[in-house]
Amino acid sequence: MGRTRNSRRAAGAADAVVEAVDGGLAELIPDPDRGRAWTLLLDGAPQSHVDLDDPAHLGFEYQRRLGHVIDLLAPPGRPVQVVHLGGGAFTLARYVAATRPRSTQQIVERDAALVRLIRRELPLDPGARIRVRSVDAREGLGKVPQAWADLVIADVFSGARTPAHLTSTEFLDAVRGVLRPGGVYAANLADGPPLAHLRGQIATVGARFAEVAVVADAGVWRGKRFGNAVLMAADVQLPVAELTRRCASDPHPGRVEHGRALRDFTGGAVAVTDDAAVASPAPPPSVFR
Repeated sequence: MGRTRNSRRAAGAADAVVEAVDGGLAELIPDPDRGRAWTLLLDGAPQSHVDLDDPAHLGFEYQRRLGHVIDLLAPPGRPVQVVHLGGGAFTLARYVAATRPRSTQQIVERDAALVRLIRRELPLDPGARIRVRSVDAREGLGKVPQAWADLVIADVFSGARTPAHLTSTEFLDAVRGVLRPGGVYAANLADGPPLAHLRGQIATVGARFAEVAVVADAGVWRGKRFGNAVLMAADVQLPVAELTRRCASDPHPGRVEHGRALRDFTGGAVAVTDDAAVASPAPPPSVFR
């Protein structure tokens, strides 16, 4: 495989790839249990898992939950139009292409060096209708035609934190602009005790969408540990019952909150605007040990 001047082989792992990208140090670590599967780490933080032989396999808990959102978006196999804010190793775009052939997708990934690394080492199916733009997420939204997308997925992290300008009502206004009527917004959020960021994000999304549901594991909901929460929002009724069933049967079960219980959880948190926005909290070092 080709290497740039800034890349090197990982010590003791001949098939791993370590390379400097715009956002830090990227590592592609082979999965010992799956023949052509890889985990992407950025500065030591796990970002994505990809199985080139089975792109419908979602190895990470949060990716599996986003996969449920994709599965429930439309009848099985129906092509959809998706915008992915944050590319990682293009895991979810590969999943959509595998489970819903002829779908049209746009990935917005600011880190151009990371995009080049993934294209080189973990190439996309040349038949997949996937376009990748190396620009900031909000700038990329501005390049998507209005009312184009069935689904917008936000999974953007810089240094393991979601940038502040992607946490506000103004950002969500841009998301709403590219969604078709009845379209769905989904986001991967990360927070830990006392869950102030998560509460604020639920309030912010609730100020822009009529329906909101969030799935996380019990430890995160109770504020016992730092972890991921997957949010789903739309102006139409959400498939909460089926989402609940699927998340409860996952290898790492998740609990879905919706409606009054979710509003009570926010505890009076108010919607976040650009003027008040801050990045999501940094995970404690123990999360990645």
